[in-house]
Formats: sequence, structure tokens, C-alpha cells
Amino acid sequence: MQVNITGRHMGISEPLKQHCHEKAARLPRFLDRIQSIDVILDGKAGVHTAQMIVHAAGAEPFIATEQHDDAFAAVDLVVDKVEEQVRRYKEKLRNRKHPPRGTGTSGVGTGETEPL
Repeated sequence: MQVNITGRHMGISEPLKQHCHEKAARLPRFLDRIQSIDVILDGKAGVHTAQMIVHAAGAEPFIATEQHDDAFAAVDLVVDKVEEQVRRYKEKLRNRKHPPRGTGTSGVGTGETEPL
């Protein structure tokens, strides 16, 4: 998995790069088809904006953006957003082949007959 970190209007320190790599390394736990992650940090007007684009095989890119006064906090928030998107995608993928059981609303095979 490739992690690209880009800074706009700001320099990226080594601790910030390391923080981004550590946070991005958590994402393959949720989806193993992740091919690359782009982290874009923008430090315009004292507000730090973090954007993360996750490219996975067989899926549209997962994109999240978050703003905060602290660049590290912005990265943490954007990773949480992307994790939630990936979790929802994986849940949909898992439930597509196995519909929920136990509701019994269809009436098929229950032995009940409807009056005519």
C-alpha cells in the first residue's frame, strides 16, 4: 500500500509525516483491497485542512475532508471519517450476499395461510 503525503501552502514536518503514515496504516484492517492513500494537508490562514483519498480495488475512492486548528487533530478526524466510510462499504458488501434472517415477514414457508 502506497501512502502519498502532500502539503499545500505549508511545509510538512517529519513528525507530521510519521503521524500520517501511522494513521493510514490502520485502514487495511478494515478493507484489504486498499491500493493507495493520498493525504493532502493545507495550512491556509491558520486553519489546517486535511483531506484523505483512499483508492481501493473494485470501489469508488473514499474521500473525506476535515478542518482543525491543529494539523495532527485534523489528520485524526479525517482518518475517523474514512474509517467509518470503509466500515459502511464493507458492511454493505458483506450483507449483499447474506440478507438478514429471523424477521419472518415474508410468510413463505411459515405454514400460515391467508383467508380468501
